[in-house]
Amino acid sequence: MRLVIASNRLPFTVSIKDGRPQFAHSAGGLTTGLWSYLHRCRADVADRVDFLWVGWPGANIAPDQQAAVQEFGQTHFNAFSVFLPEESMDRFYLGFCNRTLWPLFHYFTTLAQFEEEHWAEYQRVNHVFANALAQVLQPEDILWIHDYHLLLLPRLMRERFPHAPIGFFLHIRFPSYEVFRMLPRPWRAEIIEGMLGSSLIGFHTHDYTRDFLTSVLRTAGYEHHLGDLTLGDRVAKVDTFPMGIDFAHFAQTAATAETEARVAELRQKFQGQKIIFSVDRLDYTKGILNRLHGYDLFLKRHPEWHGKVVFIASVAPSRIGVRSYQTMKQEVEETVGRIVGAHGNVNWTPLIYQFRHLSFEEIVPFYRLCDVALVTPLRDGMNLVAKEFIASRPDQTGVLILSEMAGASKEMGEALLINPFHLDDFARALEQALTMPVEEQVRRNQFLQDRLRRYDVNRWADDFVQALLATQKIEAARSARLLTGKVALALIKRYRATASRVLFLDYDGTLVPFASSPRLARPDSELLELLSRLGADPRNDAVIVSGRSRRDLEEWFGRLPLSLVAEHGVWLRPKGGAWRLFKNITAEWKDRVRPILQLYVDRLPGALLEEKDFSLAWHHRRADPDQARVRAQELLDNLADYTRNIDVQVLEGRKVIEVRPSGISKGTAVQEWLKDRAPDFILGIGDDWTDEDLFRALPPKACSVRVGVANTAAAYYLSGHTAVRRLLGELSQAAAPDQPPESALADCSSG
Repeated sequence: MRLVIASNRLPFTVSIKDGRPQFAHSAGGLTTGLWSYLHRCRADVADRVDFLWVGWPGANIAPDQQAAVQEFGQTHFNAFSVFLPEESMDRFYLGFCNRTLWPLFHYFTTLAQFEEEHWAEYQRVNHVFANALAQVLQPEDILWIHDYHLLLLPRLMRERFPHAPIGFFLHIRFPSYEVFRMLPRPWRAEIIEGMLGSSLIGFHTHDYTRDFLTSVLRTAGYEHHLGDLTLGDRVAKVDTFPMGIDFAHFAQTAATAETEARVAELRQKFQGQKIIFSVDRLDYTKGILNRLHGYDLFLKRHPEWHGKVVFIASVAPSRIGVRSYQTMKQEVEETVGRIVGAHGNVNWTPLIYQFRHLSFEEIVPFYRLCDVALVTPLRDGMNLVAKEFIASRPDQTGVLILSEMAGASKEMGEALLINPFHLDDFARALEQALTMPVEEQVRRNQFLQDRLRRYDVNRWADDFVQALLATQKIEAARSARLLTGKVALALIKRYRATASRVLFLDYDGTLVPFASSPRLARPDSELLELLSRLGADPRNDAVIVSGRSRRDLEEWFGRLPLSLVAEHGVWLRPKGGAWRLFKNITAEWKDRVRPILQLYVDRLPGALLEEKDFSLAWHHRRADPDQARVRAQELLDNLADYTRNIDVQVLEGRKVIEVRPSGISKGTAVQEWLKDRAPDFILGIGDDWTDEDLFRALPPKACSVRVGVANTAAAYYLSGHTAVRRLLGELSQAAAPDQPPESALADCSSG
């Protein structure tokens, strides 16, 4: 097994100096954490995992230098570089990624830009990555794609490698649908479908998972069951995996003699003062200005702390080419100047600001030194700084003030959680942190350290990879029941070898796709011709078994050589015969039930009531899905009470609730159809739970097919209505019966 990582950045970056490439380790939680995990995998002798990392090396590399960069990456990092021109990165990375997706996904909607040129470049770069991966991907590889730069890549890879295990992890938050829908409709649809090319999609918190699933429902129409999304002939799983850090690395570094010496040196420098520390890259999502204003308010309210506290604010350069970042840097520096001028004196500087990147060896001593760590982003997918601080406290002292807007807050409830938009929260939390007894600090940090030690970055990655492998085992079991290839050929051969056949065919979702209104799902000429060929074969009895009304089926199929079953078995019409009722039933109950259904039509915009001879159907396919789910449950509860003493059954189908007489189903219709017959070949095809009655009623030697992946009594699966039509087309073209082979009447029910 080889793990292939695909991300925008590689674990090393390249810069060009004096015309020659210079190499350095990449910064950032994603590359640092993943590299730590991969390094452990490579060093594990007992359970070694090979890997390859595919990404952009971080500079515009001239063609004559690309071979050297490629060789360096392969030798030192098992990496394969994807080279992109500078103008492409401007439109892709600084453009769509950081001027559209980044502000939008972090709820800074007024900063989001929607440039068609940037979107086109984003699409193109995702295709470039797909082409690069296609060069290196091997049959047994596991592909793990990372972050918002490559949202379209899973689908592009799924199209090339239909059965590959493809995982995707989003390292920033996924926004609510009300924000996500600000993207133009074609863009958001392509992004959702792109992500759904994955076998497994991971997020840091349950909130992000929930928001993604809501956007999937509203954008693509897929409903989930416990995080599983059924997509034709496969299932995509969506789950939560909070990313950890290399806890042992931080803890061990914090306890070294070198760190101790550096901490002692810094303590001497700030003798007699409590130290507050924060470290961020320059970004409007990090709440740097709010943090400074909160500290300013604390100093105004608590003059007794003047001269006794110092705030060290470290800000790393980031996206210098983006104008909004340049403006923010100027605002931060002006705010720092005002705070120092307002509160400081010749003997005391309340705020020390440094605008530079801190290396790992520099930042751990600050984690170890400070009395209070301020981690207060306005929005953040996870924020690993909070976890790094806790891991770097061997004596378990120190206080973490953490924004409730950071994903890490879901795991770190023992920290002092604040609302970063509320300056009073800052002032109160700082006063509480600076006066917190050591015993209380230790108590809180013990819980945090134990939790972070158990669920570190290695556990996070292992859990994701194992969950991805588990999806493949499930898919393999499903694929064994997919009616394609040799299995389909055997079915066609069996069909050809028999002289009497019955085909039970559902209509909506099986022969045609679902439509927003029942009347819009009329059969097209291609389907009518196909059914006519099947029905004209004297060996066939092709039966449409539908929940549709008798009028619909008669209008659409009455002239074809077909048998028809309407209203899930209420009405039966043999080929060339007349309609008859399955049994004596009454529709008197409809006058009592209709007002309830009509009330819920009025209460749910987009809902409609369909009336049939002996049933009533409340449809909500065109309604808002979240509101429809609530109204549907209310209606089911009301109908359960109201119909308790009426001889009817209440059935919930795909975006429909139907009330019909008891004791009638597609299963009873099939039994009625077959009670005096013994055909050589029986095939049943349907797409929802009403067809499960049909599958269970078929004799053991019948072949049953469920459209779409689901828990089913059917023996086989087909991906959708087009696959059903393809199979029926092949059956309709089968030659005259040959001598039946020995296996012609073999049991089909077990697959």
